[in-house]
Order: sequence, then C-alpha cells, then structure tokens
Amino acid sequence: MTTPGERPTVLVLRALGLGDLLTAVPALRAVARAFPDHRRVLATPGRLAPLARHTGAVDAVLPAGPLQPLPGSARGPEVAVNLHGRGPQSHRLLLSLHPGRLLAFANADVPGTEALPTWRADEHEVERWSRMLRAFGIAADPSDLDLDRPGLPSPIPAAGATVIHPGAGSAARRWPAERWARVAHRERAAGRRVVVSAGPGERRLAEDVARGPEAPAADVFVGDEDPMPLAALVAEAGRVASSDTGIAHLATALGTPSVVLFGPTPPALWGPPPDRREHRVLWHGSTGDPLGDRPDPGLLRIGVDEVVRALAELPERHAG
Repeated sequence: MTTPGERPTVLVLRALGLGDLLTAVPALRAVARAFPDHRRVLATPGRLAPLARHTGAVDAVLPAGPLQPLPGSARGPEVAVNLHGRGPQSHRLLLSLHPGRLLAFANADVPGTEALPTWRADEHEVERWSRMLRAFGIAADPSDLDLDRPGLPSPIPAAGATVIHPGAGSAARRWPAERWARVAHRERAAGRRVVVSAGPGERRLAEDVARGPEAPAADVFVGDEDPMPLAALVAEAGRVASSDTGIAHLATALGTPSVVLFGPTPPALWGPPPDRREHRVLWHGSTGDPLGDRPDPGLLRIGVDEVVRALAELPERHAG
C-alpha cells in the first residue's frame, strides 16, 4: 500500500453505520495524533466519507461494507487498527492485508492475538476503543466527540425547531410512529416548530408522523446516503428527539440538546456522556435483542408524557 516516496499508511477498519462512526471519533483522532506522519485511511461505507473527513482524523476513505474483502490496493499497511469488532472475521480481514502491526482485541480463534487487550461486553462503545488504544500506549480521550458545524446550510430551515427522528436501524429500536405523532402535536402546541427527519427508505414513516391524526402538518426531511445534510439540520435545530440511532450521536457531537429513547440496549453502552447535561435518556431498565423484528417491550414502556416532559426540561439552545 506504500510505494517509495509515499507516506506509510495506517488503515482503520470501521465498516458500520453512522452512529458507529461517531462513537469511534475519539479513537480515530487518537490514531491520527499517534501517527502524524502516516496517511490515515478509514475503511468504512463510502456514503460516510464526507462525515469521516469532517472529523479531521481521516485523510482518505476506502469504501467498505461489513466484513467484505478489501481491495488489493489496501495491502501492506504499516499499521492496521480494528475498530470494527473483536474478531475473528474482522481480524482475519485485516491480517490478510499483511500489515506490519495489528492493533486489536485478543481473540482465541486468531493465533498471535493472545497478548492483546481483552474485550469487555459491559463497556460503553466510546470507551471500549479508547481503552484498546491506551493499552498500546496511544493516548485516547473518550470525551473527544465534538464536531464543528458542517460548512453547509440546513436543507430546510430548522432554527429552534424540534427535530423528531422516528426511524432506527432495526424494528426493536423503533418507538411507534403514532406515539411520535402525539409528541409532535404536543411540541407544536407548546409553540415549537417541528421537523420530522428520516433516512433513505423511511419517507413513509416520517410522513406518518408528520401527518398523523394528532399532529398538525410538520416539515419532513428525508436524507440521502450523504449524512452531511442531516448533520447540518441537527446543527441548526433547537433539540432532537429520537431512539438509539445515528442522529442521537450527531446531536451529541454537535452539542444539540436531545432526548434519546432506549429499549433493548442500555444507555450505559451507547448513550450520550452522562456529564453532558443537555441530553436526556429515557430507559426502563430492561434489555433485549437490539436487532429484533418488533419494538422492544422495554422501549414500549416509555410513554408520550415522558418524552414530552423530557423535551420541556432540555436547556434552550442559543444561536451561534
């Protein structure tokens, strides 16, 4: 992957979704600081490339899907960093590139990794990767999550608005649309503008919330594969309400007050930092399958009144 005269390469694997990229930002920045003379390449879905570059920690993006083989041009990095998982598949994927060094967690099925750091199942996703790097002598600060505002305007006017995002990557983390519609109605009754946001393929869900029988018409924004317009929307908004999904991590990164609904996964593993008082998490203490095909019972125990109260308790965001 390096030819004479070129900088050596650090290849980082994190071929997952939006929230996964954002929770890895402290680790990506730590790698960038530790290898200032290297070319920092992130293997991640190509659609996330604009946001990856916006972190300031990535020189180039190598488009990659989860555990898909990487191109021959990626062979021979001086350092390979596995921020994707604990292996063995992700380890083997990186080892097949013949890196000079692998930074990863130990996995009993991958010979030669026995002395590497140990995976902990009960660890917050941000701290997990920071701790792994610290075990290799790389200083990593898990609080280093913040992003600058995107250098583009919001796709629709959203100053002071409540952004409601009803979608999520699995049905287990999707609070019912009719409940979001009632929240939208209550926010409008409180004098706040409402924007319903959605990812690709979620237009109908967003419109169900925006045009619900108890919700006066709200603006709808449906993003495409590029996450930067959604980031611009969140950066301008007054507050965000969502389940445990990528937009919640955007709100954390951009300092936008938020209410995040948790069900199958506890906030101690994926929630905003507890010392950031501009965020509220709602969770009823149960866990389940985050990839389940129906809303998690714990998530369904969260009521509309709880969400509305949590939104009312958020600090006001001041422009600028």
